[in-house]
Amino acid sequence: MTMTIGREILGRLAQGRSSVQKSYYPKPGEVESQWLLVDAQDENLGRLATRIARALLGKDKPQFTPGVDVGDFVVVVNAGKITVTGNRLDDKFYYRHSGYPGGLKRISLRDQLNRFPDRVIRAAVRGMLPHNRYGRKLMKKLKVYAGPDHPHEAQQPRPLA
Repeated sequence: MTMTIGREILGRLAQGRSSVQKSYYPKPGEVESQWLLVDAQDENLGRLATRIARALLGKDKPQFTPGVDVGDFVVVVNAGKITVTGNRLDDKFYYRHSGYPGGLKRISLRDQLNRFPDRVIRAAVRGMLPHNRYGRKLMKKLKVYAGPDHPHEAQQPRPLA
């Protein structure tokens, strides 16, 4: 019985008719990137970062393919007005090192929000993206602004659902 099934498949392949489905791989010209606008005012940091990361990756699009840039550009406004739960404002720290002995610097989330609110959202989203050149490419599609104004009105961004 298996011999007849094998012969049938070989016969179809020889005639140019295949019963095997081809997988879809989106080409760079086939995918349209949209511009999305996110208002971060009174949004929880982690939940907001997951929504942004999904939009950058294009996970909600039907042509999503891992490792292929099918995501959208994301513009975040009011980054300085995000919220966090618990004591995280004083307990969470961001670290950086100068490369010299004793060059470890740390800054709390509260101070980081006061000085550079865009870096807080960038760091949260970066942790949810792949840590390779694909992730670095996606980070370039993220635009974060501390206030309500942004220079991307010409792209007519629509709100992220």
